Amino acid sequence: MKPFFFRATVLSLTLLASACSIDKTPYNGLPEDAILQNAQGLRAATDGNYAFIKDADYTRNLFIMNEYPGDNITLSGTTTDPLFLTYTYRHTTDQGNTLAIYRKGYQAIIGCNKVISAIQEGSSKELDQLLGENLFIRAMVHFDLVRLFGRPYTQSPETNLGIPIKTDTKADDNASRATVKEVYAFVVSELQRSAKLMTTVRTNSYASPAAANALLSRVYLYMNDNANAITYANLVIADGRYTLATPTQVPDFYTIDNEQNREIIYAIKHTLKDDRTWSSLGSMYYTSPGGVGYGEVYASQAYQDLVNTFTNDKRRSFLVRKLTSTGAQERRNNIDKVYITKFSNQGGLPTLSSPVVLRLAEVYLNRAEAYAKTGEATKAIADVNLIRQRAGLTGSELYATSDLKGLSSVLDVVLQERRIELAFEGHRPYDLFRNNRSLVRNYPGFHNTTDGQQTVPATDKQVVHLIPESEIVLNKNLQQNPL
Repeated sequence: MKPFFFRATVLSLTLLASACSIDKTPYNGLPEDAILQNAQGLRAATDGNYAFIKDADYTRNLFIMNEYPGDNITLSGTTTDPLFLTYTYRHTTDQGNTLAIYRKGYQAIIGCNKVISAIQEGSSKELDQLLGENLFIRAMVHFDLVRLFGRPYTQSPETNLGIPIKTDTKADDNASRATVKEVYAFVVSELQRSAKLMTTVRTNSYASPAAANALLSRVYLYMNDNANAITYANLVIADGRYTLATPTQVPDFYTIDNEQNREIIYAIKHTLKDDRTWSSLGSMYYTSPGGVGYGEVYASQAYQDLVNTFTNDKRRSFLVRKLTSTGAQERRNNIDKVYITKFSNQGGLPTLSSPVVLRLAEVYLNRAEAYAKTGEATKAIADVNLIRQRAGLTGSELYATSDLKGLSSVLDVVLQERRIELAFEGHRPYDLFRNNRSLVRNYPGFHNTTDGQQTVPATDKQVVHLIPESEIVLNKNLQQNPL
């Protein structure tokens, strides 16, 4: 028997075929050999690969599994959804969200491999563009999965196991896990190659050279290769297509179409027909005035205290207190209902959003962190202040090398600004663990119903998810993470 993620994609590429727009879902209209014969078919197959990562099994799980292990949110009750296991660090080998994202991730990877293997580099500008887009998707998915299932790069990457690197289209039921270092090296090589191949200007719903360079900046930062993190951040900043939002634009940042937002470098575009209502990302964070959405995951008290430090901070607008008809704070299980709206209200719909993968603010903060780690304190503070000015902060609300506002180092300044600016977008746990810092929860929530205390060291075995047991049963060479 072959592992599901290989078996489900090698039978035919018909599942990849789509109409010529990313907004349309895959259909079973064409056989594989017909799809791979010309540019039109290869574009259809590529759009099918974008559709794979837009699938709830991938995008919803990715953003939950990246964010819920952090300290910016609090879960207000128990749930049978496996997100509870992710939030509480009680990972199991039969955890539903790990199996779903593992399988969907490799389905997307093999879909990309089908297209990549059908294109000879240099055949035409159009085909090189498609090749570059598929290389980007393949690299991004490998990076997403190695972060979930492999330990931080700063912890013995030469020996710690990552994920299987898949570059062919064969049904291989004996794939071994590459080391974390090998997977990162693969991701870097793929992204560098993809950036050179993509020359057609497309919207930020698609891969682009800037998206590849922005992701390279993040990958190098995770590798503690600060010089390259700066180099690739500079390439994006100098691109000219992207600008930071203004303070007046910040409150509505996530409600407008991603293609109209000049700060966004790459987003997973969702349209009206993609609205998953109660099953959406936003549903867990928000209940609309009309009663749509579970609204059971709130901003943690620790994050509220941080973002509310300055009343002028426009990022406070992403938190909405749920009040009773008399104006009192509404609570669930003795936890204040403070909704999060970063995944709500696109086009006025409470559960619709196009999750942002890469944006210019992150790139500046990548560079700031790299500057801080290489002794360029003045430059690091300057980049942080750009982000604070974006949020409407001025004057004494900004940092100076002589005024770190009680923080002990410039690196602390950068990491705190990353926490505030990138909250709920899936960065915080990685920012802690890759810097060998513990996750500390000291606020009410169902991570600890006794006193709200929880500390997870960067070296804890539960920092990474477990490989799905059903895949290990089918593959004798697929080793499990420590239980």
